[in-house]
Amino acid sequence: MKEPLDPDLCYRAMQAKDARFDGRFFVCVSSTGIYCRPVCPARVPKKSNCLFVPSAAAAEEKGYRSCLRCRPETAPGTPAWAGTEASVARALRLIEEGALDQGSLPALAERLGLGERHLRRLFVSHVGAGPQAVAANRRLLTARQLIHETALPLSEIAHAAGFQSLRRFNDAMLKAYGAAPGAVRRRAGIAQQAAGSIELRLGYRPPYDWPLVLRYLAGRAIPGVEVVDDESYQRTFRLGGATGWLRVTQAPKGHGLLVRIHAEGRLPVRQLVARLRRLFDLDADPDAIAKALAHDPLIGPRLRALPGLRVPGAFDGFELAIRAILGQQISVKGATTISGRLAARHGRHIETDVPSLRFVFPDAEALSRGDLSGLGLTGGRMNTLTAMARAVHEGRVDFSPAESLDAKIESFCALPGIGEWTAHYVALRAIGEPDAFPASDLALRKAAGDGEVMATKALEALSQHWRPWRGYAALALWMGGIDADDRKAHAA
Repeated sequence: MKEPLDPDLCYRAMQAKDARFDGRFFVCVSSTGIYCRPVCPARVPKKSNCLFVPSAAAAEEKGYRSCLRCRPETAPGTPAWAGTEASVARALRLIEEGALDQGSLPALAERLGLGERHLRRLFVSHVGAGPQAVAANRRLLTARQLIHETALPLSEIAHAAGFQSLRRFNDAMLKAYGAAPGAVRRRAGIAQQAAGSIELRLGYRPPYDWPLVLRYLAGRAIPGVEVVDDESYQRTFRLGGATGWLRVTQAPKGHGLLVRIHAEGRLPVRQLVARLRRLFDLDADPDAIAKALAHDPLIGPRLRALPGLRVPGAFDGFELAIRAILGQQISVKGATTISGRLAARHGRHIETDVPSLRFVFPDAEALSRGDLSGLGLTGGRMNTLTAMARAVHEGRVDFSPAESLDAKIESFCALPGIGEWTAHYVALRAIGEPDAFPASDLALRKAAGDGEVMATKALEALSQHWRPWRGYAALALWMGGIDADDRKAHAA
């Protein structure tokens, strides 16, 4: 069972308005009936009036309404791997992606290999509320953020937040906030926005090294699909029937990223936000990771030299898997060039305001039947790409967090041409598994050996001390001064 929240520690964090605790707990104020983030700018209430809970869903389960000033919907996501049961962490990710918007609780439990009652007990223990209450809370908070930050029609907000009907949306808002959605919007006073575009703010816990994330992504950006410069990340996408492009920058104030989305079609905002949070690793808890690895003689100094380190993820798991396969045994630059050729031949053409954003990366169906000749690939590499595309298209392989790390590695390695390194690299970046560790990577072995190449088995044994944060240890080794030429063989 997860350790209960320490009221004294929580109250001190709230008094200090410590952003490191933002999203790790919420405070219910009995004198007002409101729940807040620990960084709320309002006057700190008396400790006797405070009840600390691990999630916004738990607060709403107890009948509290969200604060209008600190807006809990903008808090960083739950740091799922910080002392939380792994199955609960995976379930939270699936719920964030919409698993309970249309699906059932028994179906979610089956995906996780658990019984429904057991899953519910785990959630109450770790999150303070059941899975369905968590899903309902996420729909509400997403809807409220869209009402406050965008000019989208209310009918589109209902769809984007995951509500199955406008009536359910209206009823839920009225019950939770004591006002209909239209009244909430009038209070918000939303400024006009360009047609077909919205802007959202995504929070994170400091520190966050935004320039380092951009540098990592820039070297791997797929031509025609992604553009990365010193200030922003831009890419095209197709998701849930919507096609468009987006731009992500660091917010000028506070701890967050700003996302400007331009799209045609009804945008599934929750799924898109979940992908962006995974891409930029916004739900990481840097304080917990630093504490766990700080005293390690190899990783500790590297983490201290790289405060705010994040594991850059992937917007689309299939896209990242293809990129990883292309990167086998060739340089990062070479893999990037071939990725651009692949997107240009088999991707969907799109018109954007950015001339160099021209294609949506091809999906699994397109690549499963696509002609891969003439792109600079070996026959073996073409076979591996086709096998991956077919497996994903047929549903034999996916990039959801439903399975354990070991199960994912096994399913990836069952495909021809996929070894342990590729499987762990994909699990690390495409799925967001914080304990994935490609121990055979040449750059990691050289960094761990202090210039000499450490044996793979020796590095694997050493990495056991870094669990469950081996992915962050890998990034610390990769980014801790290793020359880019050393990453040719494996660091795709």
